[in-house]
Amino acid sequence: MAQKILRNVTHCIFDMDGLLLDTEVLYTKAAQMVLDPYGKTYTFDVKQQIMGLQTRQVAEFIIKQYDLPLTWEEYAKQQSDNARALMVDSQLMPGAERLLRHLHTNKVPFALATSSGADMVEVKTTHHRELFSLFNHKVCGSTDNEVKNGKPAPDIFLVAASRFADKPKPGNCLVFEDSPNGVEAGNSAGMQVVMVPDERLSQERCAHATKVLRSLQDFKPEEFGLPPFSN
Repeated sequence: MAQKILRNVTHCIFDMDGLLLDTEVLYTKAAQMVLDPYGKTYTFDVKQQIMGLQTRQVAEFIIKQYDLPLTWEEYAKQQSDNARALMVDSQLMPGAERLLRHLHTNKVPFALATSSGADMVEVKTTHHRELFSLFNHKVCGSTDNEVKNGKPAPDIFLVAASRFADKPKPGNCLVFEDSPNGVEAGNSAGMQVVMVPDERLSQERCAHATKVLRSLQDFKPEEFGLPPFSN
């Protein structure tokens, strides 16, 4: 695959689930708990198709996929209740804290752009309040009225960029994502995208990212014109 040209940026926008917080395994468990009474199994093939989608999109997809006798609201409530109980203990992904503190120390503006609702963000960040207070602002797709369409539409990243005080152009923003839907959203917004995918995702599903990393620990800020790590 041809090496992609990396352009300098001034602002960063981060997804949360599976990128900053290790919540994907918990989401899998929460979804499986809904499916258990129907004898169905939540597979990774299904999971990778809904990564990064908003609540209603996820619920409608799973109901159709597994032919469940539920409304999307019923599925969403059951899954949310399960997730809420599990997510309090969400752990940080490798390299996440180091990168966020580095950007903050070097006065690089950064925002959160998550498909989660604001209430679930509060639950998931229970043990990481101080770190998440460093974000310039947070856009919570499932509960933000300005985010009309969920990923893979570009809305959430364009809204996030518009809320920086200096209103950077999309080309000056670097998105960090773990899902193909998120990468597509970032590309559609006109932004470069660093992807840290689940290791089970095929190379083809990661091909549209500007840069693919095994972990945030492998990110080199200077490749995008940002201050390098000092340690």
